[in-house]
Amino acid sequence: MKWHLNKRTTALLVPAFFFLLLVLYSLVMSFVESVKGPNGWTLSYYRDLFLEERLYASFGYSLSITLISTALSIVIGWALIRSFHTLIENSLGKWILWIPMLFPHFVWGYFVLLLLGQSGVLSSFLYSIGLLESRNQFPVIVQDKEGLGIIITYLWKEIPFVVLMLLPVYAQLPKQYGEVIHVLGGTKRDYFKTIEWPWVQPVLVEVFLIVTAFIFTAYEVPALLGVQYPQMTAVLAYDWFYGISWDERSYAFALLFMISIVMSLFALLSFLLLNRRRWLISKSQHQR
Repeated sequence: MKWHLNKRTTALLVPAFFFLLLVLYSLVMSFVESVKGPNGWTLSYYRDLFLEERLYASFGYSLSITLISTALSIVIGWALIRSFHTLIENSLGKWILWIPMLFPHFVWGYFVLLLLGQSGVLSSFLYSIGLLESRNQFPVIVQDKEGLGIIITYLWKEIPFVVLMLLPVYAQLPKQYGEVIHVLGGTKRDYFKTIEWPWVQPVLVEVFLIVTAFIFTAYEVPALLGVQYPQMTAVLAYDWFYGISWDERSYAFALLFMISIVMSLFALLSFLLLNRRRWLISKSQHQR
């Protein structure tokens, strides 16, 4: 029996190993392309990259949209699952949440463009009923410098993702712990501090990492709903990669390599910090 389990575990690890090998190969090749110059190996592309004003504008723009979208998605999704997790657990509630997950981000971005654009459905409706004298009076929500259309698109996609990630956590949350706190005279604040928060914190960190990494490096939605300046980092890297100058392609590889390394180190640090807490929670659950 033990031999069978070990064999099964090995079989499951083989695809993960090849996937990890592919990721490492991509990182190595990105670094090689970023240091390959016309006269040999050079780090000048990294030095010149930090002198690019477009990079700083793009980084600030990407970071603000990423943090706002991620924070709002987690706060709203967490509030929904805390308030309605008993309703969401049924089949109908899960299907309602799965509907936004069935469509790619690009589809939702195009839907936002058709709905909230100055020549979109909403502006045309308000114009037809006389609330707007011209469609140009409709506020610029998509393809704006503030990135409102991008944020709205990510909220529609990531809030259901947050809810679905937290749903198993609240389904497995030990109810008897809350009863013990109530018997001992504890408040809802005590329950949240001692039971709920330690239980959901690891998952919230995982969700934060996943959503942050995806939004910060996403291309389709910013390319569709963004502006020419400032651009998000993925759009900037895409323009550099397919630009006229061959040097810009090395800038693109250098930028993507640095982003990948930073994201990987951040994820590894978070995993190491939360691994012990997750193990303790799992151990306490098995001892019930």
